[in-house]
Amino acid sequence: MWGDLLPPEFYARDALVVARDLLGRVLVREDVAIRITESEAYRHPKDSANHCRAGRTKRNEAMWGKGGHAYVYVCYGIHPMLNVVSDTEGEGAAVLIRSGEALSGFQTIEKRRGKRRGKDWLAGPGKVAQALGLDPSFSGHPLYLPGGLELRSGEPAKEILVGPRVGIDYASPFDREAPYRFADASSQAVTHRHALRPLRRICLPLTPPNKVR
Repeated sequence: MWGDLLPPEFYARDALVVARDLLGRVLVREDVAIRITESEAYRHPKDSANHCRAGRTKRNEAMWGKGGHAYVYVCYGIHPMLNVVSDTEGEGAAVLIRSGEALSGFQTIEKRRGKRRGKDWLAGPGKVAQALGLDPSFSGHPLYLPGGLELRSGEPAKEILVGPRVGIDYASPFDREAPYRFADASSQAVTHRHALRPLRRICLPLTPPNKVR
């Protein structure tokens, strides 16, 4: 119904490219389907906002694996966050799923999120992961295999907005300002929209971050 499963090679690319290409794709778990409307890239190897910036830990272990797996962590001890691992094994990169639109499983989402339908229902990374019923036990789960949590092809976004990432005050000035956040221009389920601009007006640094500086 939501298209084919995205193959492993889809993820084996720079996180910046994968983040842009994830817009419009569909996350599926049981009866819940969510169309991705906003994403953030966390690149390898010198992105100071990346969880892998200080090396391999028990928490970020999934990020060091092959692309196409989930990386789920809990923010502030409360909110689960879903990331899609990108690049190749050993490179420690991923894409945060920031927002989405519910396509099915509305009653299930209401039980998990409360009856708060509207443009802000799934606008925010904690809301997306909560709607899917995720926790850190999903870290390392393959998104390209049927069952559990899946990522399907959906309908790619036609017009894209781009801008700086959110909530990374600890990162370097370069990384705080880098245009690594993407959103579907046609969707209302987008956070901090005022800081985004049409992609066609932005020249993206597609080379690895250690070569950009």
